[in-house]
Amino acid sequence: MTRIKRGYIARRRRTKIRLFASTFRGAHSRLTRTITQQKIRALVSAHRDRGRQKRDFRRLWITRINAVIRDNKVYFSYSKFIHNLYKRQLLLNRKILAQIAILNKSCLYMISNEIIK
Repeated sequence: MTRIKRGYIARRRRTKIRLFASTFRGAHSRLTRTITQQKIRALVSAHRDRGRQKRDFRRLWITRINAVIRDNKVYFSYSKFIHNLYKRQLLLNRKILAQIAILNKSCLYMISNEIIK
């Protein structure tokens, strides 16, 4: 019987997976079965943490706005400030408001004065 050489497709698939896991430590970057498990785990974590990142940044922005508002007696609470922003139809998102609160507090005071009027 003649010798049969296997094709390249399986090897190509494994090398592609190995490239993904090349920065992992130990067996997680060397053994094919472990690499596939760790790849699935890494992708699951990445998917989950994309949503968590949005949540965390929103919390950070809210905390920053609330701190500046309460510190200088501009408003009593964050929720009333945001409620009045929407009532006045001043459409500024929380990210921009947080940047204004940190970098330019006087501008935030001007915005709050516009709301109060």
